[in-house]
Amino acid sequence: MTTRQKITFLSGGTALTGNLFLPGCGTPAPGVVVAGTWTSVKELMADRYAERLADRGYAALSFDFSGFGESGGEPRDVEDPARKIRDIHHAVTFLAGHPSVDGGRLGTLGICAAAMYMAANAAHDERVGSLALVAPWLHDAAICEAAYGGADAVAEKIEAARKARARFVRTGEVDYVPVVSPTDEHAAMPYDIDFYLNPDRGAVPAWPNRFAVMAWEDWLTYDSIALAPRITQPTRLVHSEDAAIPDGARRFHAELAGPKDILWAQGSQFDFYDQEPQVTLAADAVAAHFAKTL
Repeated sequence: MTTRQKITFLSGGTALTGNLFLPGCGTPAPGVVVAGTWTSVKELMADRYAERLADRGYAALSFDFSGFGESGGEPRDVEDPARKIRDIHHAVTFLAGHPSVDGGRLGTLGICAAAMYMAANAAHDERVGSLALVAPWLHDAAICEAAYGGADAVAEKIEAARKARARFVRTGEVDYVPVVSPTDEHAAMPYDIDFYLNPDRGAVPAWPNRFAVMAWEDWLTYDSIALAPRITQPTRLVHSEDAAIPDGARRFHAELAGPKDILWAQGSQFDFYDQEPQVTLAADAVAAHFAKTL
């Protein structure tokens, strides 16, 4: 029977908090680090997938990134790719050293934006033997321009980020906007998205629905497509043509250096976070991939 342990580990001197889901097999199990969407806390979708993987025989770790949720770190709620990639590296270290984990059989699973960060870690972390990405958000400059209203709109966000960062350096104060809002045009996602606004889905107390304006520059200038040629681990993508930026998934997949496959399913981006049959389909596909490659 699957059990859950609340755990802590250090990342660059910052104490991070996570949940370690363990299968009831009684012997060291292959381990998987799991992370979810931008700005997310573990309760939004990482816990769900980690528990599903534990039910399928894996020791799965979900955790809050530095500055998010129950983890330490300042400033809070800043989408910082470099900091998140560092955290993933230390999460792998924790998992590799846990007595319930077979440290020689380690994989990582990224959902949505965490696909970029898991890919970046895999590109330079030989301990990661296999990579899986569900509903992956994988972007470069061209995709960001298409997703955010063109080159001028992207430039405006980057300029706003620079001003916000200068203010933070000067005063220590962080400028925030909502992550999701149907009424605030400055929101990171100015739309009515049920997953993030529905208390029965993603609008949980642990998630404050705030986006640090100074994060726009690092987010919009991050090139995840360029990572693909450096990834030699077996990689499986699970995506949908109706989910976010399928072209990014196709381009990333095409450039991967190692064994690879992509499963095209049905459903919206948000269906893969908490809806059926998408979650079970994705969990089964990921578990099968790890069974063959770890």
